[in-house]
Amino acid sequence: MKTIRIGSGAGYAGDRIEPAVELMEKGSLDYIIFECLAERTVALGQKDKQYNPELGYNQRLKERMIKILPLAKKNHIKVITNMGAANPKAAAAETCVIARELGISGLKIACVTGDDISDRLEQYAENEILENDKRLKELQDSLISANVYMGADGIVEALARNADIVITGRVSDPALTIGPLVYEFGWSLEKCPDQMGQAVLAGHLLECAGQVTGGYYADPGYKDVPDLDRLGFPLLEVSEDGSFIVTKVEDSGGLVCVDTCKEQTIYEIHDPKAYMTPDAIADFSMVHYEQLGKNCVKAAGATTHGKPDSLKVTIGYQDCFIGEGMISYGGRNCLERARLAAKIVESRFQQMKLEIEELRIDYIGCNSLYLSEISDKLTQTDPIEVRLHVSARTPDEETARAVADEVETLYTNGPAGGGGARKYVEEVFSVCSIFIPREDVRAEISYMEV
Repeated sequence: MKTIRIGSGAGYAGDRIEPAVELMEKGSLDYIIFECLAERTVALGQKDKQYNPELGYNQRLKERMIKILPLAKKNHIKVITNMGAANPKAAAAETCVIARELGISGLKIACVTGDDISDRLEQYAENEILENDKRLKELQDSLISANVYMGADGIVEALARNADIVITGRVSDPALTIGPLVYEFGWSLEKCPDQMGQAVLAGHLLECAGQVTGGYYADPGYKDVPDLDRLGFPLLEVSEDGSFIVTKVEDSGGLVCVDTCKEQTIYEIHDPKAYMTPDAIADFSMVHYEQLGKNCVKAAGATTHGKPDSLKVTIGYQDCFIGEGMISYGGRNCLERARLAAKIVESRFQQMKLEIEELRIDYIGCNSLYLSEISDKLTQTDPIEVRLHVSARTPDEETARAVADEVETLYTNGPAGGGGARKYVEEVFSVCSIFIPREDVRAEISYMEV
């Protein structure tokens, strides 16, 4: 039975490069995917592109390509990535430049676009925003980007035309893996609903890289994972019947077990019986895992229930400014001093008549993660140190800066013993979502060769 080996080279935009290199050197791969695109990442990429039309792709693309292109060429590994972000064509052009600088030739680079619909948002002005009760037209003055979650069709076509490197913009995370599996095995929803379910599952397990090899699983003394400092990324051995094995390079750090796979399976899927992706509505409710050996788990049981009629669009918009400041207090009575500092700051904001839309005050080490009765009980005892964190959402940069400055003044204006003050001002680009008809979007593929 034909088997395809696919590895994960990244689980987010700033992930490590060493595990990808290790996979490409030792994993006997057919494909490697680099999943580097989150919701806000593409909006920030669009903002970069506004400043410079040659930017907008993943900021670590060059660093990664310098390391992986020689290995891709040498070991005949095809690379599929969404590092194109808001500017896949520029990313493909930059990849060509890097290949030439490295003396590499004979590579065909595909660029998949069609996800950017920011130039035709007017036709969706009345669409409801998923996250609130507003309509899209209410954000029209602050819109930055609009990118559709596309499926694997463009990737499949690129591979069918012998692309060695496929660079996309906004496709669904599993699509990076679904693409090569559909191309290699000829699967379709109509003929192979179970295999397509397995393809979505495979992509879902690979998309976060080190999470499924123990990175997000580790909890010392409870769920121990060896050698996290050299965590190996996952690779899958996928068979033509859709079943696959999850494993990693021998002697790399980390752990692949039934529980690491289970934890990643339920990550971000909302409904296990109806995980919505552009390529298929996946059903993971009957998925089962079997430990075949050390760091070797067999996965089976996923299926599908057709395709969604609509596709999700991530809308990026200019939201607000955040002003924040931090200062630490230590020793006896430090929590009470931090609380006094917070009261001082709140009073100062009122005296200055600052226009603050939302204010949050945290005592890091006491309640910054759990604003609940749990935190209230834990903070009855006096800690040895506490860091006051004040953050405010404001409509303009000047107000945000005033918030940050006021926290810094606690240095000399009391209470006693404050130290390590820091302040930050940040413009915030937020994201929301709408749904549009599937037929409104079509992948476009262009090619470059070196």
